[in-house]
Amino acid sequence: MKTAVVTGGASGIGLGIAQRLRSDGLHVATMDLNPPVDDDLAYRADVSDPEEIAAALTAVRDRLGPVTVLVNAAGVDGFKRFQNISFPEWQRVIEVNLHGVFHTTQAVLPDMLAAGWGRIVNISSSSTHSGQPFMSHYVSAKSAVNGLTKALALELGPSGITVNAVPPGFIDTPMLRRSEEARRLGGSVEEHIQRTPVRRVGTPGDIAAACAFLISEEAGYITGQILGVNGGRNT
Repeated sequence: MKTAVVTGGASGIGLGIAQRLRSDGLHVATMDLNPPVDDDLAYRADVSDPEEIAAALTAVRDRLGPVTVLVNAAGVDGFKRFQNISFPEWQRVIEVNLHGVFHTTQAVLPDMLAAGWGRIVNISSSSTHSGQPFMSHYVSAKSAVNGLTKALALELGPSGITVNAVPPGFIDTPMLRRSEEARRLGGSVEEHIQRTPVRRVGTPGDIAAACAFLISEEAGYITGQILGVNGGRNT
């Protein structure tokens, strides 16, 4: 049985992915700043801290064995006019959304290389296609994740490892609802639904389904791809 790690797995999209992969029969451990206390395969780690990642992965390997599936779903958002973003604020968004992918991927890669098989799925953002005002740091970080995905796919493909990205569109998560309450969406969720071709908001399960496919054996000939899951909002 394969072992997967999902970062940001305590809520929202990350939680949905972890639940789906468990239902598909994988051993799944999660890493998050606020892991649920009732899940003994949930580990606390700040993905911007390599030492915390290493400690969590040591515990995962001791319990479940080598990690050959990684889903990088941890992220933080930010809303501020570009000229008002302080450099520490810029750095924090980059550290979590981009450097976190760097740290976790480097940390699990030895297991995949030893196995001659691996699956990496990076959760980016549909804002990398459309742009988003007041989120220049977030869009920059997630755009870099897409670029990293393509570069790693070319580098790691000969070793049996695929690397793909899923940029979610308008997904109903606690983060989205907080943004709605703060009036940062440019309208309500319901108003955005009316501007979405499939006429509904996405769910974490929609993203999890795409990840499950990219992780499957059937997707072994798919790598370096950016698979948008957005209800047609970005094509």
